[in-house]
Amino acid sequence: MTVLACTVEGVGFWAPGLPTWEAACAFARGGAIDADGPRKPSPRLLAANERRRAPETVAVALEVALAACQASGRDAASLPSVFASSQGDLVIADYMCATLADDPATISPTRFHNSVHNAAAGYWTIGTGAMHPATALSAGDASFAQGLLEALAQLAGGTEAVLLVGYDGAAVGPLGAVVRSTGLLGGAMVLGRDPRPGATVMQVRVVEAVRGGAAGPGPLARHARGNASAPMLPLFDALACGSPHASLDPGTGRSLEITLAEHQPMQGAAHES
Repeated sequence: MTVLACTVEGVGFWAPGLPTWEAACAFARGGAIDADGPRKPSPRLLAANERRRAPETVAVALEVALAACQASGRDAASLPSVFASSQGDLVIADYMCATLADDPATISPTRFHNSVHNAAAGYWTIGTGAMHPATALSAGDASFAQGLLEALAQLAGGTEAVLLVGYDGAAVGPLGAVVRSTGLLGGAMVLGRDPRPGATVMQVRVVEAVRGGAAGPGPLARHARGNASAPMLPLFDALACGSPHASLDPGTGRSLEITLAEHQPMQGAAHES
């Protein structure tokens, strides 16, 4: 059985009340929510006018991506990237559908521009000046797991390091009755091919799923359970708590069995929100 391996070089995280990876780690180990934390990320990567126009999904994706790069010590422009979102921006999708049905001539060019699934990846490459490939993918509940497989495949193919970002926002309007997602959530990792002293080594195997074999949800998974990207949180819970195992669902009756070794509970680089 093929085992895919990498080093977790840096992590970024944002959820309501948990605006940094440090806050998420503290909460996962029994700490409290930051009740006075920001309602929305404000990514420094964008100029002030772009920050105001960017949708929340783009804001959270860029916020966690930059935090992960800073924690890894790598130049963001030097990394290929994988952006995984279950649904993209459903607020904009709802606006587009409603406006096309009622008054198509009034479609906002800016919202139309932000409606594509690779909007966050586009903002990222423009903001960082990255000229490396940026992949945007969606696979429903399996989006982050499939993004992880894509990143690991790139590493196995010889890439030195890859940025992986998972994010989703709230579902609204008629789409909200079909797609269940609440709140705002983002998580990112810089994954490297080579070991680093003291860093987490992650090994991933694709196995047949065992019914009832998954562990109960951890603190982060319980906190953001309503978001469409919540299926990624068992891995973030394991990293935050120093647990040696995690499991993600990649779909099609399989399971990603993840082993984490040679690490202490992770601390991200401090950054402003």
